[in-house]
Amino acid sequence: MHSLRRSMLCSTIAIAIACAVTVAPAAEPAAIKASIEKASKYLIEQGQAQDGSFSSQAGPAITALAVAALVKSGTPADAPAVKNAIAYLMKFKNADGGIHPPESPVANYETSIAMLALAACNKDGRYDKEIKDAEAFVKGLQWDDGEGPGPADPAYGGAGYGKKNRPDLSNTAFLIEALRSVGTGADDPAIQRALVFVSRTQNLEGPNNTLPFPAKNPDGGFYYTPAAGGESQAGQTPNGGLRSYGSMTYAGLKSMIFAGLTKDDPRVKAALAWLAKHYTFAENPGMGTAGLYYYYHTAAKALDVLGEESFTDAAGKQHAWRSELSDTILARQQPDGSWVNENPRWMEGDPNLVTSYALLALSYCL
Repeated sequence: MHSLRRSMLCSTIAIAIACAVTVAPAAEPAAIKASIEKASKYLIEQGQAQDGSFSSQAGPAITALAVAALVKSGTPADAPAVKNAIAYLMKFKNADGGIHPPESPVANYETSIAMLALAACNKDGRYDKEIKDAEAFVKGLQWDDGEGPGPADPAYGGAGYGKKNRPDLSNTAFLIEALRSVGTGADDPAIQRALVFVSRTQNLEGPNNTLPFPAKNPDGGFYYTPAAGGESQAGQTPNGGLRSYGSMTYAGLKSMIFAGLTKDDPRVKAALAWLAKHYTFAENPGMGTAGLYYYYHTAAKALDVLGEESFTDAAGKQHAWRSELSDTILARQQPDGSWVNENPRWMEGDPNLVTSYALLALSYCL
């Protein structure tokens, strides 16, 4: 009897806690702005080095991401911290327009994110030349008709690490976003080539993906790359299919919309159906805590460009995604204003990187 009473008491407490969580009010804009202010102060006062950089040991990409995050979340482009960071970035500008260290293995990633930073600070046209040169550089890195068998190659249209190394969806998504951020139209040949690659990273059989992977896992989500034999960071299905996962599916959705596809396109519909089945901010679906803050910022961008204030899951429940995402992020903020992922995969043990991801996500939640 004593055991039964204790069990009933525990159940009652558990239900009460669950109800409390369910009815907890969403973060108000004032709370989000206070969180952004605290995070911005952390980056500027604790994250930035005297030379203007953020986590310089990782190259210029984190500095560029921090600039984009600060400016998009409200820090003026003429703030000393931003100007110093841009000056640091410009030290990496090459004659060919790339913004990266010599022989960098991540030149597309670094230059694309630098373009996002420059675009965020370019309201008066002060960085027009640097942006134009960088645009030409990243387009030159893209796999096009000059490589391999052309459009028949699974790598066609993609961008990757290194110089003409195997392309992947993450790099290609940054390429597309960078081009769109500087005013490149959705019908630009480079973006349409990239759309070919993006479509081939989706587990959707059809005229846009005739590769063998979708037939083995036809769930409509996205994986890492169809090139060089195909790869998913989430692993393979028992029959050799490439598993879809959250961060790449949001990256695919965002990229398709930036490339001009509408909600009526079968590829967009399939991506939304996968995301509806796996809607959550508790984890990066298919990856757990790995890449969690990359997932947050990619989801925020994708849902924002989708243009819907609510997202309906597979059970028919509507979610105020901006409120739910901001609630999740605010609950994870450290006392000093930063964020850090306990899972350090993909450099998410670096508070400068993770705080920048979180700030970018919150900028879309307001």
